[in-house]
Amino acid sequence: MRTRPYNPETDYDAVARIWQEIGWVERGNDDQQEGLRCFITDYQGLVAEINGSAECYVATGPGTMRYLENELALSAVAAVATSHVARRQGLARRLTAAAVAHAAVDGALVSGLGVFDQGFYNKLGYGTGVYENWYALDPAHLRVPVNARPPRRVTKDDWEAMHRARHRRLRGHGSCTIEAPAATRSEAMWASNGFGLGYNDGPNGELTHYVWFSSKDLENGPLNAWWMAYENLDQFMELMTVIASLGDQIHVVRMREPAQIQLQDLIDQPFRRNRISEKSNYESRNRSAAYMQFRICDLPACLAATKLEGDAVRFNLRLSDPIEGLLDDSSPWRGVAGDYVVELGPESGAEPGLADTLPILEASIGAFTRLWLGVRPPPGLAATDDLAGPEELLADLSRILRLPPPKSDWDF
Repeated sequence: MRTRPYNPETDYDAVARIWQEIGWVERGNDDQQEGLRCFITDYQGLVAEINGSAECYVATGPGTMRYLENELALSAVAAVATSHVARRQGLARRLTAAAVAHAAVDGALVSGLGVFDQGFYNKLGYGTGVYENWYALDPAHLRVPVNARPPRRVTKDDWEAMHRARHRRLRGHGSCTIEAPAATRSEAMWASNGFGLGYNDGPNGELTHYVWFSSKDLENGPLNAWWMAYENLDQFMELMTVIASLGDQIHVVRMREPAQIQLQDLIDQPFRRNRISEKSNYESRNRSAAYMQFRICDLPACLAATKLEGDAVRFNLRLSDPIEGLLDDSSPWRGVAGDYVVELGPESGAEPGLADTLPILEASIGAFTRLWLGVRPPPGLAATDDLAGPEELLADLSRILRLPPPKSDWDF
């Protein structure tokens, strides 16, 4: 396998062929093809060759992750695509490891990605994030004000305004942004019958809040509300009123439950609706899945930005990181495995070494990332993940790591 940067002059046709083979874009669909061109232009790409042709492609892009009140440099792994002739060769795993290493050298403190299934990326040190709740709800049964201001139409040509609004949106712990304009532009172009509704309430007429939909059936739905952007919860409620106004024709809208909100609060008789619509084309339901994964790339820097309330907890951390075995010997970044003395509290940090008087926490980098983000309490992670330590230490970590659910609020 030869790994190298993507070359736009020689590799585009091969990468486009990969995306077509795996069903991510359709031949003859001009919008999808243009979206792919934008995507490949805006993200940093690596390819792996077989017989002189690119047969595996990994794309990453810089962004940020919010940890409580601090912004951390994030590398988003936006695509891992392997052709039909390169399966079961280990290319995707090794090429993704190389992309993570490149991003870490460039200053990424955290790496994240969306998974096709759990397990594959754990072998690169990723740990599973929190559950995302996706509601399929009948907009006619939303308990929100019935009268909305007429929204403006938002189209794929408004991608710049949409992207800026996503960066200005109300954010919480764990929320992510991606710099690449294709993170919005390409996704909008790939949406079936994509359209948006929103409001230009900025001081200079900027787009402030909107929701982006797609649907294969524009007459009755379901509509997929792929993302929303809003600067405060009043704007969120206005967007929900817009969604409710579609209920005279659209029977189901599918949307992700936002941070801070329990959508069931806004649904009239949710369980009755579930029973009545069960197994129909317009079934109302709530489904959950944890499909985003993250890993720390620079432990001392991540912990230096960690400001927690309460008495500090000090311990030894014996950290393993499987990514090292997937990297070429020439890679200057080798993962974060090692022994550390860690403090979590108002001033947190990690230094190499072991202290004789401190308890030891043993963890994989994926499990420790989950603990640090607050995905699950430490005793639960000790039961189900690669993490072990004395009960007293786990109890102390549970006390100090009282964090909101780390919702990424941006799929990639």
